Amino acid sequence: MITFIYTSGIVLKVILIFKQGDTVHYGLGIDAGGTYTDAVLIRGSDGIVVDSKKTFTTYPDLQEGIKNVLDSLDQDLLKNVNLVSVSTTLSTNSLLEGTGTDVALIIVGEQPAQTDFPSQYTLYVAGGHNTRGDEAFELDLSSVEDFINGTRNKVSAYAVSAYFGVRNPEHELKVKDLIKEMTAMPVVCGHELSQELGAYERAVTAVLNAQLIPITYQFVNSVVKDISSRGIDARLLMLKCDGSVYNIEDALERPIETIFSGPAASLLGASYLAKMETCAVIDIGGTSTDVSMLSSGVPEISSSGAVVGGWKTRVRAMKMETSATGGDSHIWISEDRVRIGPRRVIPLCVASKIYPDFLNTLKRSRVVSRGLMDENIQPTKFFVRTAYESSVIDDTERSVLSFIGKEPVSSAEISAALNRNTSTKVLDSLQKKRLIQGVGFTPTDALHVLGIYTKWDVNAADIGAMNLSRYTGKGKYDFCTHVKELVAKNMAADLMSYILPHHPQGIISDLLSHKYPARFKVELPIVLLGGPASAYDSELRSLIEADVLVPEFADVGNAVGALAGKGVKRIEISIMPASIENPDEDFLVFSPIGRERFKGYGDAVEFATRLGKELVLDYEMRCGILKEDTRISVSKKTMSPGNWSHPPLETRVIVVGIGNPMMILKD
Repeated sequence: MITFIYTSGIVLKVILIFKQGDTVHYGLGIDAGGTYTDAVLIRGSDGIVVDSKKTFTTYPDLQEGIKNVLDSLDQDLLKNVNLVSVSTTLSTNSLLEGTGTDVALIIVGEQPAQTDFPSQYTLYVAGGHNTRGDEAFELDLSSVEDFINGTRNKVSAYAVSAYFGVRNPEHELKVKDLIKEMTAMPVVCGHELSQELGAYERAVTAVLNAQLIPITYQFVNSVVKDISSRGIDARLLMLKCDGSVYNIEDALERPIETIFSGPAASLLGASYLAKMETCAVIDIGGTSTDVSMLSSGVPEISSSGAVVGGWKTRVRAMKMETSATGGDSHIWISEDRVRIGPRRVIPLCVASKIYPDFLNTLKRSRVVSRGLMDENIQPTKFFVRTAYESSVIDDTERSVLSFIGKEPVSSAEISAALNRNTSTKVLDSLQKKRLIQGVGFTPTDALHVLGIYTKWDVNAADIGAMNLSRYTGKGKYDFCTHVKELVAKNMAADLMSYILPHHPQGIISDLLSHKYPARFKVELPIVLLGGPASAYDSELRSLIEADVLVPEFADVGNAVGALAGKGVKRIEISIMPASIENPDEDFLVFSPIGRERFKGYGDAVEFATRLGKELVLDYEMRCGILKEDTRISVSKKTMSPGNWSHPPLETRVIVVGIGNPMMILKD
């Protein structure tokens, strides 16, 4: 049974209550990507995928897409689900597109050297602690109160980051309590997201996290409402960007950890489907292609925090290589060259099925002068109105938008209606604001022409290929073969850039161009995921000598990966002497719950170890993983100068717990 508690239409808490004695045997994995929403059912007794479906992701209401994909699954099996795990690119896309909500930032204590933050409203206020967690300056709560009164009607959430807040979060928590008392808005503290030093990065991470909270509530509500309406009794988890999972309440508090969960899902899904613990993975999505690697079942984690939308964060994320080349990337001609992306469009073959009169519109498409051709002005580029609304729009944009409706129109048709040429800058702006969606020729269309993938309207793809190929001097089949080869070469370049990060792109491109009697050889197997994956395996083998595999259910690998995530929790606790003058007694312990003090070093280490294990087991329990199903390891790192005869100057106790949520399916 799933119980909701609402305040102003927002879920504040999701309580999962399990009926005793129920025997359920299926896990449901859901991945909401930029183009498609996928779902799979995995049988708990043997881990076999028993059903899988894909539908289009729906904007701006994601719930419709989730409902559509779950409606298409076997409803009898769906009733026996007791584990639901989801992954999504929602967080990543929101930060990349700048569509997060407005957030106010409060920085307590010393001002970071960098002052450029992703927040329009920032307050620097007296307070903060020193390296030992002692109060450096008294907290100026009166200034915080004035700031809250001045911003409470302008923002949707607050972020708080204090100087050395990871040593002592006291001031962050006092500010948080005041904001909650005055506004009841979501508040994110820097120490809640990272125990790493770095005041600037923690502040940025807190702001971005706060921006995502309302968006994540909306997505989580969509999933929870749908599975609840179906009477599903299930543990609900979300995949994080490091390949681990967390329960839905944690996801609502720390949604920033879901950035790049889509690529994490593809990596785990590829490993699960291919039954390989070590492999490279190329995930060909509708919007982008992601490359990553798994070694002995463990994803490679970036040594520094994830960078998203140009902002450096303290979020642990998988290392990956991403390019804007996907099955729905726009194929266009400029200066007699075939170009791919970076913008995603609705493929012509798909648009012909969605829009009743589009095939006739495509047949009437005019020849475009070579000198005018850019990404928006093409004989195969059209525009359609979306369901998004925006108040930030000028008169020129409004006039263009007035001639774009529910059926695709070309820039030439818009210009004729306006009696003037349509500015490509205006069309770019309307697409960035998501007020219009492009329709155009894509790699998916090329595969339809070549007869490799024919799910949609081959006739529309044929017309598009003929209209574009005349600008290249090729026939339509040669043109589509060239497009297919370009996509494969981009995939190979992404893979080699990932494997050889310090090698110039030019060298990699030269070796992939067949100009030289040499080519790359990759020793580890390469697993391809995505709907069109099988179309590119032979091309990839011709570019790189490697074992290339396309597993069964590769088209829904991300949804499989959402279920394959482990409950991994890493806790780091630092121990330092309170005074260098007396390093043999009086020790400070800095943990995620605050600062503690112990007279003896052994007592401090014992406390840190016990607390780390308690925090790990609490995390695993919230993921539905039992203590007996959790593996815990404890390690210690110490730092001291040479010839130091006292307890270490710094000790880090590292406790790692690993559990498998899919054990729930066997209960």
